[in-house]
Amino acid sequence: MVFAGSPELIRVNVAGASTVEGESFGRKLQFFRGRESNVWIALAGVDVEAPEGPSIWQIVAHTANGAIDLSQTVEIHSPHYRTGSLKVAPGFVEPAPEALARIQEEVKLKEEVFATSAQNPLWTASFRAPVSALPTDSFGTRRMFNGKLASIHKGMDFRAPVGTPVRAASSGTVVLAQPLYYEGNCVVLDHGLGLYTLSMHLSRIDVSVGQSVNTGDRLGLSGATGRVTGPHLHWAVRWQGAYLDPAKMLRLPLDGLR
Repeated sequence: MVFAGSPELIRVNVAGASTVEGESFGRKLQFFRGRESNVWIALAGVDVEAPEGPSIWQIVAHTANGAIDLSQTVEIHSPHYRTGSLKVAPGFVEPAPEALARIQEEVKLKEEVFATSAQNPLWTASFRAPVSALPTDSFGTRRMFNGKLASIHKGMDFRAPVGTPVRAASSGTVVLAQPLYYEGNCVVLDHGLGLYTLSMHLSRIDVSVGQSVNTGDRLGLSGATGRVTGPHLHWAVRWQGAYLDPAKMLRLPLDGLR
């Protein structure tokens, strides 16, 4: 059983496979060799807005004797997320014309950032929480801003006071580090194979684009910049354009795979 918003780990054990490839929801599954003999591994995920029902996950292993079809039908279920209401400054619900121009430029910037990812996994172990603070059960919440349905919450909020160190949940490369309209001061890490983590609303950024970071390295300090109702860290996980539940990502067993 697979729920919308869930990250998934796919293992394929095929003797003599030279490559393994696949696709789910139109997203490419990028398999890499695992530590165990004949094992190939791919990280996959189901977007928080994915529809319920059966989905075919296409997987093909290539061997000297030909291709082996390992495709499966997976049933996608809805976790039935909540609806919440928040009050924010009117400009974050109905931005002024000059703000709209900025927002559009930032949309293009983020498209460019997410267009290219390292072709190998940059992580070597399971992900760790980015801050020492309590998280809220907020992923997937349908958010009403000033009485209007504005968005689906696609990350996890941590109750982090201003100035709390925000750290890399896993090793990767900084691909964005700057203030954005909605996200405030934002840092995006590329972890390879289309997997990214996003840290938002920071009061300070301590890294720069192109910098390699290891698990636990400080990215900046938590704050209350961008569209917020108070100090906190919004932390998001994105894979191949799909937003995944960060809490489930932190529980995904990635130790010892490579």
